[in-house]
Amino acid sequence: MPETYHLAQLIVLILSVSLAGLYVIQKYVEFSRMVKSLQAHSRFTTVFSQRTIIGNILPRIPGVSRGRHATWLEKHRPYAMAGWDATLNITLLPRTSAALSLVDAAAIKEVTTARVRFPKPVEQYKVLSFFGDNIVASEGEDWKRYRKIAAPAFSDRNNKLIWDETVRIILDLFDNVWGSQESIVIDHALSITLPIALFVLGAAAFGRRISWKDDEGIPPNHQMSFKDAIHEVSMNCFIKVIFPDWAMGLTEHTRRVRLAFEELDSHMLEMISKRRNAEKKEERHDLLSSLLDASADDPTFTDRDLTGNIFIFLVAGHETTAHTLCFTFALLALYPDQQEILYQHIKSVLADGRLPTYEEMPLFTQSMAVFNETLRLFPPVNGIPKYSAEDTSLTVGNAAGDKLVLPVPQGTAITINTVGLHYNPRYWKDPEEFRPSRFLELDWPRDAFLPFSAGPRACIGRKFFETEGIAILTMLISRYKIEVKEEPQFASETFEQRKARVLASKPGLTITPIRVPLVFKRR
Repeated sequence: MPETYHLAQLIVLILSVSLAGLYVIQKYVEFSRMVKSLQAHSRFTTVFSQRTIIGNILPRIPGVSRGRHATWLEKHRPYAMAGWDATLNITLLPRTSAALSLVDAAAIKEVTTARVRFPKPVEQYKVLSFFGDNIVASEGEDWKRYRKIAAPAFSDRNNKLIWDETVRIILDLFDNVWGSQESIVIDHALSITLPIALFVLGAAAFGRRISWKDDEGIPPNHQMSFKDAIHEVSMNCFIKVIFPDWAMGLTEHTRRVRLAFEELDSHMLEMISKRRNAEKKEERHDLLSSLLDASADDPTFTDRDLTGNIFIFLVAGHETTAHTLCFTFALLALYPDQQEILYQHIKSVLADGRLPTYEEMPLFTQSMAVFNETLRLFPPVNGIPKYSAEDTSLTVGNAAGDKLVLPVPQGTAITINTVGLHYNPRYWKDPEEFRPSRFLELDWPRDAFLPFSAGPRACIGRKFFETEGIAILTMLISRYKIEVKEEPQFASETFEQRKARVLASKPGLTITPIRVPLVFKRR
């Protein structure tokens, strides 16, 4: 009997290995055919650049995977090597496919503008529908409906609320956390920027004011406070994306993340119910109230639609703002001359030392230039996915001024490589340099700047993000000078080594700074 059992096990093993071998052979044949087919076409041969087995899913393995951080590390280099501002990337798994990657501003503008010809592959975003369908994970009529309802929420009234709440939160930081300290040492700037972004979102999105000293208790029928739930979800959203539901109970950390998602869902539904059923309607300008008001005339817009869209704005607003500000502070610390230019400009606007107002936001042109230059160097997302809904073509160029018309068959995956575009020397002189003044020129290349995408599908919350970021940056630089924290183990490093260390990043939902040690010195 044992011999029969072991023989059966051996037969199963041999069959499994044989089937796996046949699958690999089949995929390799498909891969080889695609490569030969594309190489046979002269125009595809021109831009043919990358061949990998599993794309960018795994860590970098030459010939197998370019690595999850490849787009950021390579920047414009693959396109310079190909001699064109487009490359064709072929992968074997999970399915044999070819994807067109673009860093040509004119071709990208055509793709982002022609939404019907080049729609968004919404299935890639379904993983973000934790709390319901939303504006990001939708297309067609559903997207139009969400856009129509969400647009009024990003009004000038809401932007003023964002500015005023941001100023209040930064003053609270100055007065009740940093106090009379002349020098504040921060081991990682994210420990400052993440709470700031979180507190602003609490007020501007939900009408919930959270302070630095706030010790919010856990309300009845909950296991986690709103503040802790929103923080945990924002910090660990990526875990929920990559782990299946059954795996979320395997460790203490994943169980806490799962609980945070459940608790945030419960908190949001309670707030929606409370606002809907309130006997006396308060005049509010926060995101939730605006969405509720805008959806009042659409009976198909459910509470799940509300929670789904609020969550998307939460994740986009929290992480993007916090990470961009962290990189901004790092760059200003590394380039004190640029920090001084910014400080002097802020002083010229606020000559009497008063607090900045929302109405004065357009005057802070240097703050906006610094912020935009940070977004150029560190765009929140590496790439924007699209696909071709029909047989069509795109014209791409190169540094020599040549043009090439590429056929784009129906179903072709297209990636707008934001990093490659932002470092493309055709549009940006000395693209590796931190030079905010380039955004003060009248003819700066707007079509080559896509931190918020472009066209009809551009980020609806751009002004929200800019308003919060400019208010934070202006307030902090007006009161404090930022320096890189001196550490004995790095005493002998060169400027380039220090720059590489302080600006080091890793992939996440958005590009994430690894460690930015800073000192804030009172002016």
